[in-house]
Amino acid sequence: MTASQSTPQDGQAIRLSAVSKSYGDYQVLKSIDAEVKRGEVVVICGPSGSGKSTLIRTVNRLEEINSGAIEFEGQNIHAKMRASDLNRLRSRIGFVFQSFNLFPHLSVLENVSMSPVRIKGVAPDVARAKALSLLDRVGLADKANSFPAQLSGGQQQRVAIARALAMEPPVMLFDEPTSALDPEMVGEVLSVMKSLAAEGMTMLCVTHEMNFARDVADRIWFIDAGEILETATPDEFFKNPRHPRAQRFLSDLRH
Repeated sequence: MTASQSTPQDGQAIRLSAVSKSYGDYQVLKSIDAEVKRGEVVVICGPSGSGKSTLIRTVNRLEEINSGAIEFEGQNIHAKMRASDLNRLRSRIGFVFQSFNLFPHLSVLENVSMSPVRIKGVAPDVARAKALSLLDRVGLADKANSFPAQLSGGQQQRVAIARALAMEPPVMLFDEPTSALDPEMVGEVLSVMKSLAAEGMTMLCVTHEMNFARDVADRIWFIDAGEILETATPDEFFKNPRHPRAQRFLSDLRH
C-alpha cells in the first residue's frame, strides 16, 4: 500500500474522489469529493431525483462510475478485479435496501446465516448461533423459523439489517431503509440503526427521516442535481443552512 492510499490508521473509511456517473447523456453524479471517517454516521439528504441512491450504490459497486475513484480502507472499489475479489470486498460493506430483498423461500434464520457460510466459509453451526444472536439484537429471536411473508415490513427490514451484520462489516450502507414502511413501523427500524450508531458503526445513510438525521448523524451531505452542495453538522444544517437550495429544501419540509 502506498503512502497516498488511505489506511485504517488515518481514520478514513470511505473516500470519493471526483466521482461522476451518467446514464447516457444524463449526468447523475457530478465530480463528487467526500469522505466518511471510521465510526462516523453520515446522512445523505436532498430532493427526489438528486442522485442520493445512485451515490450510495456506487460505494459497494452496485452502480459503476464513469470517472473518479472510490476508496474503501485504501482499496479502489472500482478498479479492475476478479469477481471473487469484488464479492470479498462487498462482504465488508453491509448494504440495507429499501425493499428488504430477503429470500422468500428461506426462513429468517436461513436468510441471516447463509452468506457467512457461503462467502466466508463459516461453519453452519457457528453461523446459526451468530444469526440467532443478531436476531435477538434486533428483537426478532422469536421469528427465527418464520418466513419473510409472515413478517411485517418493519420486521423484514430488521431481518435485512441482521443479515448485513452477519458478515461483520466495518461499514453499513442504508438506502432509504424506511421509505417502504408504514409509518408505525418506521420507529422500530430507526431504533436498530440508532443502536448501531451508538456502538460506533460507520454508517452512510440515505434517508428522508430528518429527526433521525438531527439526532444521530455526525455530518449531513446535502445533494441536489448530482452535486454535494453542503456538508455540515446537523446543528449547522438545520439551524443555519448556507446553500440557497438547502434553505429551500428545509423550508419545503417545514411547510
